[in-house]
Amino acid sequence: MSTRSVQRRISAEDMRWPGYLRAPHESKPTAIGLWTTATDPLGRCELVPELIAAAIYPGQAATDLVIDHLLMLADSGFLTIYEEQGSEWIALRRPLRVDARLASSDAPEPPREPSRTFAAVGGAGARARERVQVESAERESEWARWRAEQERGPRRPKRPLLLDAPPIGCPDHPHGRFEDCGPCGTARRQHDKFIAQERYTQQMTEYEQGAEWPDETF
Repeated sequence: MSTRSVQRRISAEDMRWPGYLRAPHESKPTAIGLWTTATDPLGRCELVPELIAAAIYPGQAATDLVIDHLLMLADSGFLTIYEEQGSEWIALRRPLRVDARLASSDAPEPPREPSRTFAAVGGAGARARERVQVESAERESEWARWRAEQERGPRRPKRPLLLDAPPIGCPDHPHGRFEDCGPCGTARRQHDKFIAQERYTQQMTEYEQGAEWPDETF
């Protein structure tokens, strides 16, 4: 994509144009870049998102961003997307005013009836729509899980491990004692080991239930 180096300035009247005002706020930097940088003096250029992104956002990975913005700007009426000579092109509905002697373009004329499709460019339009549909499906799935959790009702509490653990003291002191007692110390260590082992078993069970194991091929 090549554009002539022509000085173009955005006027206050341009900023009040409905096609620009209706554009989503996040797409307006791209709209300004199309006005001043990425298109020729008549506001046209071939629709190659990678080249448009490089012209407007040099040094940034902005191709996907530009694709989204072009779709928004087409919907708002800022630009027209059309197909000619086996390629897709864009034409700004309101190009900036330039010196009439420099107002020429090598791009094909846009049709009188603007196209609302965005089919070429490696399926950019299809990719954008598919991405929106996938995100919507993911959100709906998350809400479905949340609703299922809420509708499940109160859960039965788990039985505390301490109720099933061995006594903390020896047979002579089942509740333990403050003074030294060898059997009580041994019982206490057995009690603590039981609690630690049961908790670890529960954690491993939850891990195994949530882990996603790849299919094994033999």
